[in-house]
Amino acid sequence: MTQTPSTHIRTVALVGHGAAGKTTLAESLLAATGAITNRGTVEKGNTTCDFDTMEKEFGHSLQTALVSMQWAGAQVHLIDTPGYPDFAGQAIAALAGVDTALVVVNAQTGIELATERMFNLAGDRGLCRMVVINKIDADNVDLPALVGTIRERFGKQCLLLDLPAHDAKDVVELLGHADGESDFASVSAAHRALIDQIIEEDDSLMARYLEDGVDPSPQELHAPFEAALRAGHLIPILFVSAKTGAGVPQLLDALAKLAPNPAEGNAPPFYRGEPGEQPQAFEAQPDEALHVLAHVFKVVMDPFIGKLGVFRVHQGTVRKDAQLFVGSGKRPFKVSHLYRLQGKEYVEVPSLVPGDIGAVAKVDEIEFDCVLHDSHDEDNIHLKPLQFPLPMQGLAVQTRRKSDEHRLFEILHKLELEDPCFKVERHPSTNETVIRGLGDMHLRTKLARMQQQFKMELDTSPPRIAYRETITQGAEGHCRHKKQSGGAGQFGEVMLRIEPLERGAGFEFVDVVKGGAIPGVFMAAVEKGVRQALTDGVVAGYPVHDLRVTVYDGKTHAVDGKDIAFTLAGRKATMEAVRKATPIVLEPMVNIEVLAPEGAIGDLTGDLSSKRGHVTGTQPRPAATAAINGQIPLAELDDYQGRLKSLTAGQGSYSIEFSHYAQVPAQTQAQLMAAHKAVNLDDE
Repeated sequence: MTQTPSTHIRTVALVGHGAAGKTTLAESLLAATGAITNRGTVEKGNTTCDFDTMEKEFGHSLQTALVSMQWAGAQVHLIDTPGYPDFAGQAIAALAGVDTALVVVNAQTGIELATERMFNLAGDRGLCRMVVINKIDADNVDLPALVGTIRERFGKQCLLLDLPAHDAKDVVELLGHADGESDFASVSAAHRALIDQIIEEDDSLMARYLEDGVDPSPQELHAPFEAALRAGHLIPILFVSAKTGAGVPQLLDALAKLAPNPAEGNAPPFYRGEPGEQPQAFEAQPDEALHVLAHVFKVVMDPFIGKLGVFRVHQGTVRKDAQLFVGSGKRPFKVSHLYRLQGKEYVEVPSLVPGDIGAVAKVDEIEFDCVLHDSHDEDNIHLKPLQFPLPMQGLAVQTRRKSDEHRLFEILHKLELEDPCFKVERHPSTNETVIRGLGDMHLRTKLARMQQQFKMELDTSPPRIAYRETITQGAEGHCRHKKQSGGAGQFGEVMLRIEPLERGAGFEFVDVVKGGAIPGVFMAAVEKGVRQALTDGVVAGYPVHDLRVTVYDGKTHAVDGKDIAFTLAGRKATMEAVRKATPIVLEPMVNIEVLAPEGAIGDLTGDLSSKRGHVTGTQPRPAATAAINGQIPLAELDDYQGRLKSLTAGQGSYSIEFSHYAQVPAQTQAQLMAAHKAVNLDDE
């Protein structure tokens, strides 16, 4: 396989809501470029990107898929992402691997939840964005109204780059055409608006244009077009029908001729910094001759090939048999095999240059979001983390066969490594293993995979809600731990004060002890005891957050002073102080969006209100449906899937994301405290 130079590489992610047709569009792009000979369909389960058994079963993407194609001298690396909110972690992670985001909008349903989220996240990441309106040949679509909505929601910088023509059987490109026929709008006016927006990026070009009135050549427009894309001053709108292929060649032309190469896109937000130091911005240079710098944005636990780390090369050249370091690791690993992914196929390649996306297998040290490099000069370089939604939907799981218990955590850990929005918790106090994800469908696919791939069958039940405790005022705590057992004893005395911090601030530990009242060698033991008390909870058995603990005095003993004594003293002094500080219990509140038939809206809003929910608004959606937005305590959603199914005759769906923590009602707090007291051992 011939290596394409970086200047000819384009990296693109297809993002947007579920059922927008991203996978079908990827298939059409592959077919148009000759990368595949036969175009598959989602319905038949034979597309290049939806190759997983469960994806074929569910009929939509569950994970990102990578493919490559060539067009007009450019190598296009494309990532097809899942669109349903439950799988947002996979889609968001893909943003770290590309320079351009193609935001795909379904012409029938318009801008949906994930569409707007991914558009904004791509902008926050500094990616160049293009809006692709798909399914332009579908029945009952109003393309002029949709363009108006896009410009209203996404900004006036969203301008037409082409227009549908001949009843959506074709499209007319606008950058090089000042006139022509289209299904709506004036080709001439759209062309003029596009040119005017582009030349604003180049003062000399604009002055010449105003003086002689002649359109600049495509070559002259390239640099200002790129600048407008990078700055977000221009977001092109393109039209396609992935089903018929209308607009696909024009989209490929836009990617090959207008989308940025690695040197033209905005620099990825790398920074250099050791723990505890102020981070400093670091700019990777897409130069093939420099030290290697690559970032892992996807991890796959392949049942045949093992652990696979998928990465984007940002600097230098990765070669087969090279030695690479993972993060600040001191021992390198050998790149025994270097792959480029083409759907489910692993294509071995000799090297990868800046802009290339590749993979290495069977390297245990590789983790999601790590940086790969070939010199210790880059030991402490990191990429700014993406912001992922907090997984709030939970299920307590238990193996059906006792013989599977020892395998459970090994399998769950593998799934956790792959998905930044899938978390596993172990609660010793209740002996619960809890898996958390972004929604019911997210967790159901994990359970199905455990059964299909790992032959692991689980029983599930609603988990304990992730309540928290905090304090509302300052207080002091004191404990003298003294124990004699015939030989050497234990002695440690701790005096501390606590004070509340802002919600979400976490925990601070401060040592202001003077004169060696508590020797510095024991302060780590005191902090350990404090953290134990806060982790285990004090009044209701849930972790205590958002407070500062200041240790200001204490005593030791020359012989009996020991770590264990100061750990126990720190723990009990903290518990005493928290009990005095008017503690409260907090519960997670989530933002909820419910999609349902319009006729069920009244019943659904009433149901949410009856469960302590607050409806913030409703929005009409196409096909006689509507979206209800609001906030509700997570504790009230344990049986919501069943209620929703009943109220909508099975036609409703919902998604949630964490919003904030709020104080529980007094009655609920009393119940939680009583339940904790009934099972808690005496700490005195």
